[in-house]
Amino acid sequence: MTQTEFIYTPPADAPVILHADHEVLVVDKQSGLLSVPGRGDDRADCLISRLRLAFPTVLLVHRLDLDTSGVMVFALTPHAQRHLSKQFEDRQTKKSYVARVWGQLQPATGRVDLPLMVDWPNRPRQKVDHAEGRPSQTDWRVMKTTDTETRVRLTPVTGRTHQLRVHMAESGHAILGDPLYASGPAANFPRLMLHAQTLRFRHPDTGIHESFSAPVPF
Repeated sequence: MTQTEFIYTPPADAPVILHADHEVLVVDKQSGLLSVPGRGDDRADCLISRLRLAFPTVLLVHRLDLDTSGVMVFALTPHAQRHLSKQFEDRQTKKSYVARVWGQLQPATGRVDLPLMVDWPNRPRQKVDHAEGRPSQTDWRVMKTTDTETRVRLTPVTGRTHQLRVHMAESGHAILGDPLYASGPAANFPRLMLHAQTLRFRHPDTGIHESFSAPVPF
């Protein structure tokens, strides 16, 4: 799929609120919904704009890809935004994803360690580049295997753009339904089979570690 062929048709469902207090807002983002506005009026509808209707002070901390669903945290104060953003920057947050990937992933656990950078002529695609790419690691643990696919838990050690998607594709096990990196039968699914299931961070007010989960929709 090229950018010119892409037509943005976000889901109409209201955001699912997992938690809200005086500092943070945790939601379950739908697949097909932008985290923030895209370029052009036709891509103005997004998760943060919908949240702003009920939470006028909402501030961005991190993003999920358009096609990825799952847990996101937003700040409700500048203090919370600074605190949470630093946790992401310093890799103090813990994120866990569930994916369905093509083929039988072996062994049962492992790590993909491939440096990534933007593929400039083909943006927004990313690519492996051993000379100029940024260090990128993803841990995996197989949950279930069938004849044609594997359900796997993915834990990003680093947080590069499209990291899980590129790492799985480069390992020969593209995430099912990936419009950028899957091909052939692996691409023929109604959505990207990637979901941010859990997110753990320190609350910016109390300093206590809190963990939030969203049910896997596939």
